[in-house]
Amino acid sequence: MHGEYKVPGGKLVVVDLEVEAGRIAQFHLAGDFFLEPDDALRDIDAAVTGLPVETDAAGIAAAVRHALPEGAQLLGFTPESVGTAVRRALVTAPGWNEFDWEVVHEPPVSPRMNLALDEVLTTRVGDGRRNPTLRLWEWDQSAVVIGSFQSYRNEVDPEGAARHGYDVVRRISGGGAMMMGANSIVTYSLYAPAALVAGMTFADSYAFLDDWVLQALRSLGIDAVYQPLNDITGPAGKIGGAAQKRLANGGVLHHATLSYDMDGQVMAEVLRIGREKLSDKGTTSAAKRVDPLRSQTGLPREAIIERFIETFSSRYGAVAGNITEEEYAEAEALVVSKFATDAWLHRVP
Repeated sequence: MHGEYKVPGGKLVVVDLEVEAGRIAQFHLAGDFFLEPDDALRDIDAAVTGLPVETDAAGIAAAVRHALPEGAQLLGFTPESVGTAVRRALVTAPGWNEFDWEVVHEPPVSPRMNLALDEVLTTRVGDGRRNPTLRLWEWDQSAVVIGSFQSYRNEVDPEGAARHGYDVVRRISGGGAMMMGANSIVTYSLYAPAALVAGMTFADSYAFLDDWVLQALRSLGIDAVYQPLNDITGPAGKIGGAAQKRLANGGVLHHATLSYDMDGQVMAEVLRIGREKLSDKGTTSAAKRVDPLRSQTGLPREAIIERFIETFSSRYGAVAGNITEEEYAEAEALVVSKFATDAWLHRVP
């Protein structure tokens, strides 16, 4: 069995192994990482060999860490990344390039339509009716998008939202509220089959699915890194955050919002951002919680989106795609039956 795992912001970890009598056998680690001393590679191989095939990624990582000689240096990878690569080998998880990816960037639709399209397209990828897809959002009005499990009254100031022209909508994924000001953010959605993240912990999958974004941002001169669980940050602070939803049919929705030009004062008047959350982010004002892409790149929003598309397409062989009339019609029906209803918006009061 063969498994690979590209460490977000790091190196490629490759494992080859066999299974004999329910245990890992003939295990070999390889990759473009750095490891000192050289003999530590042999120690890692020995630590993984003989483990039960049911051992999870954390258990594999613990065995690797215990076997490392004192003072060993691992650069570009970690014991946890070895565990992830092993689990991916045991479930024969495919890599990015084993799928036929499409990139979709279409004219603006309402925030509710964007949310409905997320559900429709994720479902279709899970069912095998659509190729895995990256979609860049465009929208025709400002909105606050709250997470599936957030309390409406705790997160949003209705008067502030109305005063600044923000609609309020709820998405199907968890996580925190997103301020979607017109032309002030960059939002994308990945619709992927569950096989792509097989063998990964939920936390690992976040960074794995956004690694291409870090590369795109770095190509624009931003020293972007991933901050667990779901934040993309730079030297000057937070740039954006991601959220996920996994459907029973095997479809995975992973979407992220990055601030292009956020007005911190407006955000503070629209969202009920508590002192505890601000303290957790290490800041004292809402205006400092986001790090606009415009100030760091000096580029138009459209140019940043174009770089995202170029980076994703070149890495994974993606081709331009489109949303079909049937998919739009299905999403419109879902807006009426779900996303535009008070029952959905106030499912958590």
